[in-house]
Amino acid sequence: ELRLEESGGGLVQPGGSLKLSCEASGFIFSKADMSWVRKAPGKGLEWVSSIIASGTTTYYADSVKGRFTISRDNANNTVFLEMNSLKPEDTAMYHCAWARPTQEARERWSPSHTGPGTQVTVSS
Repeated sequence: ELRLEESGGGLVQPGGSLKLSCEASGFIFSKADMSWVRKAPGKGLEWVSSIIASGTTTYYADSVKGRFTISRDNANNTVFLEMNSLKPEDTAMYHCAWARPTQEARERWSPSHTGPGTQVTVSS
């Protein structure tokens, strides 16, 4: 059974940083593209970032480009999202997701498998 479990969320002031982790099991992690998505209150699901299986190529939404960094540790079946210069509009539940969308599908992507999520709140 595919399982994803996020951790690392919390309350942080604007301009602060957090690093999210997602531990995966139940599939061959080193062969899977992975992504992060987020759901803010009153808004739809938003694709944030993706990384290919080898870790050599990454993709970012314009809203987080230059502030967030996705990475992975295939030896430990973990994907990370390092978030810097956080803004109040980054407040959301963050989920890691199996696979990644095509460029054309990013705005409406509904991943088939996500974890339960970790809450990130950016507030002073």
